[in-house]
Amino acid sequence: MTDDTAAKLRGFGPVGILAMVVVTAFGPILEPFGVLPALAWVHYSKTPWREIGFVRPKSWFWTVVIGIVFGATFKLVMKSIVMPLLGAAPINAAYHYLAGNDAALPGMLIVVIFGAGFGEETVFRGFLFERLGKLLGSGVYAKAAIVAATSLLFGLIHYPIQGLGGVEQSTIMGLVFGTIFALSGRIFMLMVAHAAFDVVAVLIIYFDLEVRVAHLVFR
Repeated sequence: MTDDTAAKLRGFGPVGILAMVVVTAFGPILEPFGVLPALAWVHYSKTPWREIGFVRPKSWFWTVVIGIVFGATFKLVMKSIVMPLLGAAPINAAYHYLAGNDAALPGMLIVVIFGAGFGEETVFRGFLFERLGKLLGSGVYAKAAIVAATSLLFGLIHYPIQGLGGVEQSTIMGLVFGTIFALSGRIFMLMVAHAAFDVVAVLIIYFDLEVRVAHLVFR
């Protein structure tokens, strides 16, 4: 890839805009391989990996531990407190087929760990934060706008399958994860947390605990 093409991919002309559209649009569609367009863009645009948050942690062990605890706890809080306050149904109808479904469980876990945890964080936090940051700047107001815009977009992509409840939950998740990423510039803990969040969500459904968890606080 020539330097000229790499510069066009990093810019905001027709090539750069097309790249943004392709990476953002195909990410959710191609799960668990939706991350590939974003990784290809980083490679061919010659963008340093750290600019999308790929910064080696001081401790992989604590990154994983903190990510798992944070992600699992966040999911339980969302399911038992936040979503009931928003009036969400206790049963996630879109994925209720997973209840007791031994055949579907392994595939779904692969999708949420690699497609959601690794893929969605790379696209919606790493890639889009880099692109919008180059466009809007790195000031406080610019970062707040980027967090808000990416969170809303992240929420909306969940509407076709999960409806309004999915939009609400995903938007809140985007706001929390986006704020952490805006402050830290590091993505690996968020990847682990996202995967843990979704794994707990899947296991709650698989073990048919949705109603019980949703009514832990508000009966």
